[in-house]
Amino acid sequence: MDIEAIRAKASGELETADTGSSLLAWHGAYLGRKGEVTMILRSLGEKSLEEKKRLGPAAQALKRDLEAGYTRKERLLKGAADAHQRIDVTMPGIRPDTGHVHPLTQVIGDIRRIFGGMGFKTVEGPELETEGYNFDKLNFPKNHPARDMQDTLWVSAPKGLLMRTHTSPVQARYMEKNLPPLQIIVPGRVFRNEATDASHEANFYQFEGLMVGKDVSLANFKYVIAEFSGQFFERDVDVRFRPSFFPFTEPSVEIDMRIGSGPWLEMMGGGMVHPNVFKAVNYDPANVRGFAFGGGLDRWAMVKYGIPDVRLFYNNDARFLRQF
Repeated sequence: MDIEAIRAKASGELETADTGSSLLAWHGAYLGRKGEVTMILRSLGEKSLEEKKRLGPAAQALKRDLEAGYTRKERLLKGAADAHQRIDVTMPGIRPDTGHVHPLTQVIGDIRRIFGGMGFKTVEGPELETEGYNFDKLNFPKNHPARDMQDTLWVSAPKGLLMRTHTSPVQARYMEKNLPPLQIIVPGRVFRNEATDASHEANFYQFEGLMVGKDVSLANFKYVIAEFSGQFFERDVDVRFRPSFFPFTEPSVEIDMRIGSGPWLEMMGGGMVHPNVFKAVNYDPANVRGFAFGGGLDRWAMVKYGIPDVRLFYNNDARFLRQF
């Protein structure tokens, strides 16, 4: 009488018992009144003392193991049946989780679409930039504080490279290779060596705009900004210019906006392209005029969506991202 052979056979059949009836049949074949294990235990009374000592403990262990296996399989089949019964096929299905377009990506798409409708071409440039394009060609003096380590993330080697502090270098790069008239928009990531708080990040996004032609004026500039902001916020937007200073524009202005009945907000800066910038890209400033502007893309997204902290854009919190 091979106890282990019976164990192997019973275990294999239990594994394939996938219905309540087949499980009951298995139980009867091995643990029922006339089951194989039951009959072995009954036959022990007819065995010699030595056979009882050898077969008795093994048969009892087999019985316990098969009973435990039966209980586990019974619970498994019952759980599967209950789950099946809980499904109400008349109820709507459960929508699976899907990805969400990041709000900054949405804003970049809005900017490209709106300015594209006004004839602006979207262009890009390198994030690892040279000092020449980031500062020199944009009329930054050699002693300008923006060049200091306090503002700029310099690369240790090779010397003269830095993580761009604004998207304006793309203006110079594009003008060097293209003749006017031209209209471009430049959304992209920029880097500043500064502390992070609710309104500042060391890594953030800007968008830059440039229009160059023969008769481009400050009035053209204000119209473009007003048209863009109205479409972007989908509301009436008042725009005002305040005198300011930037090395690459003259005159320079800060651009404030009032959205609906809200307060005035400083949204970007810009002005008429400085003659020295035109000279740096081999344009004749006597024959061309243009305006340039730049703004924090993160700030525009915060205002549009009512987001109080710029760091939320970069924390990768799914609860935040699912709102967009």
